[in-house]
Amino acid sequence: MRFLTGKPDYDLTYDDVFMAPRRSSVTSRLDVDLTSTDGLGLPLPLVVANMTAISGRRMAETVARRGGIAVIPQDLPTDIVANAIAKVKSAHTVFDTPLTIDPHATVGEALMLLPKRAHQVVVVVDQDGAPIGTVSEADLAGMDRFSQVHEAMSSDLTLVSPDATPTEVFDELSAHRHRAALAVADGRLVGLMTIKGALRAALYTPALDASGRLKIGVAVGISGDVEARVEALLEAGADVLVMDTAHGHQERMISAVERCHAVVEASDRTVPIVAGNVVTADGTADLIEAGADVIKVGVGPGAMCTTRMQTGVGRPQFSAVLECAAEARESGKSVWADGGVRHPRDVALALAAGAGAVMIGSWFAGTHESPGELLYASDGRPYKESFGMASARAVRARTRSQSAFERARAALFEEGISSSRMYLDPARPGVEDLLDFIVSGVRSSCTYAGARDLVEFANQAIVGVQSASGYNEGRPLHSSW
Repeated sequence: MRFLTGKPDYDLTYDDVFMAPRRSSVTSRLDVDLTSTDGLGLPLPLVVANMTAISGRRMAETVARRGGIAVIPQDLPTDIVANAIAKVKSAHTVFDTPLTIDPHATVGEALMLLPKRAHQVVVVVDQDGAPIGTVSEADLAGMDRFSQVHEAMSSDLTLVSPDATPTEVFDELSAHRHRAALAVADGRLVGLMTIKGALRAALYTPALDASGRLKIGVAVGISGDVEARVEALLEAGADVLVMDTAHGHQERMISAVERCHAVVEASDRTVPIVAGNVVTADGTADLIEAGADVIKVGVGPGAMCTTRMQTGVGRPQFSAVLECAAEARESGKSVWADGGVRHPRDVALALAAGAGAVMIGSWFAGTHESPGELLYASDGRPYKESFGMASARAVRARTRSQSAFERARAALFEEGISSSRMYLDPARPGVEDLLDFIVSGVRSSCTYAGARDLVEFANQAIVGVQSASGYNEGRPLHSSW
């Protein structure tokens, strides 16, 4: 990457910069290979942040099917994390994991399940796991909430083989005008695919481990028995270990990374270690020396973070990624740009600055796939609650095993928002909708830069510095001025 008019002597964030187009021979966005350059080889360079309100099993499955990876938060007990990993690993790599319900369950129970998937279809199955019907919001409209599901379900089903290609599923659904196709093996329901899901399955490549199962990452704190946690997560099948704390350039983090690295080295698995967060070349170098393969970059840019306003600590994210990525390359390593992403352009700029992948948090919180319950504002707008991982709310969860006094003392030191409403975008209510949006933008960015992959993109991107009015000039208007 080079600056259009020379590198300024002050730090920059995403809004401060733009990319200039250059001569290109790339004729189609589909000619661009978006494989991550962080050593993980993800088909998409996108990571779901390890935040309790954002990353769970449902999110992990969905994002991995489209080529990214989600990181399960560190606050969850190891046995619960192991169970989540097992479920993700057992999930079909192409067909969605269906929401199922008993035919004698109530309409109210079905309505509670519908918001947990963007496609909002619940499959009615018998006691042997065979599909006998489907219900959607339209089927349940006007029904008494205590009526039984079988009274409202549609029994006209499109059944396909789990080996059916996305094109075959698309054709079947188009011919029958059905909302979803159900994959059945040995008489049991194993998956579901909508017509839009069939299109996506043909466009995206799943992120798979060596055994052909969906990938999933897990965060590890730097306190407590790090070795025991890492050993258990390796045994459970975690594909990435993320050593995570707000201040990554400290002795406790360096020690924890060294201990984690020793456990991984002694195991029979090769699992990358991600460590952070830092914003300087020195922090990057020290964590790499300790054994980290990828460095997480970002202090304070996240929507839920109050660190910069409370402490004055942090750094504008574009410059932080640019410097840390350059340092990591010296050792053959890479960085994840963590935080500050609010538009597809921000993802593209992070990759242009040299990030191997981009971690996204709050933007994904307002989706059907995030773990929280779907709530409604007074004006009827759906939203989910989000909160920072250094907030009082998160600290209470993290210190639940400590004494009342210790928990009360820890709650005094809050850095983050404990409750924020993340409204679902009516046009993009599911995380897959956002992935489409982001991927489309990044692919286009690569074509403007004349790059066929992300290595070329980071080498060839031309970046300029702009004023706030220059940034605002590029914003679309949804109504006249």
